[in-house]
Amino acid sequence: MNQYVLEVCVDSVESAIAATNGGATRIELCSNIIIGGTTPDLELFKIIRNKIQIPINVMIRPRFGDFCYTESEFEIMCRQSEKFAREGANAIVIGCLNPDGSLNEAYMKEIMNMATGCRVTLHRAYDMCKNPFEAFETARKLGVDTILTSGQKNSCIEGVKLIKKLVERSSGIEILVGAGVNSDNIKEIAKITGAKSFHMTGKVVENSKMEYRNDDVNMGIPGLSEYEIYRTDEKNIRKTAEILKLLK
Repeated sequence: MNQYVLEVCVDSVESAIAATNGGATRIELCSNIIIGGTTPDLELFKIIRNKIQIPINVMIRPRFGDFCYTESEFEIMCRQSEKFAREGANAIVIGCLNPDGSLNEAYMKEIMNMATGCRVTLHRAYDMCKNPFEAFETARKLGVDTILTSGQKNSCIEGVKLIKKLVERSSGIEILVGAGVNSDNIKEIAKITGAKSFHMTGKVVENSKMEYRNDDVNMGIPGLSEYEIYRTDEKNIRKTAEILKLLK
């Protein structure tokens, strides 16, 4: 794939293997991908680490929702970062905000200090910052290696103008384009933005193997079926990877 990066976000062993076989250059591991991702179980990381050879970046996010964390949540994130770093994570994927929409430098710095030897990705908390350029410079000052962004829009296609500006001023920080990346649009996104790194799930919905189903009980979030499983599709990843190989 030459100079291009294709990072695939996964939350299961099966998806990690499919991503690897499809040509991903690294994975981002989380849990609960359907709600934007939370910190994965350490045992899940260990099993995947023993089954694939590409780098594993680990999401550190204690809950669904915003990125303005309590002291207890901050403590949890510090401990999680330390554990995953010790177990060999390539990077931690983090983001903490102040109520005013700026990056919480103190929290970010301490979490990064706990992850000795790990690279650092600032996830899409960046897209919720009030001033994208101020947040970019704060991330640079902190020593963040990668910023995952959709250009502060719901999809990266909508956010290409900001992404292009970030790529132009990146100077050592990897701009990782995410939210809506697929084989149909990756060539156009790369051309418009000049980005070299892309983040996707390549997911499909699989039907549960359960034969008996009680439709009178909902065990999770209303509107989400217990009988649909989201998995990374190897074919989707391979198709996207092949397109990147042809880009210059």
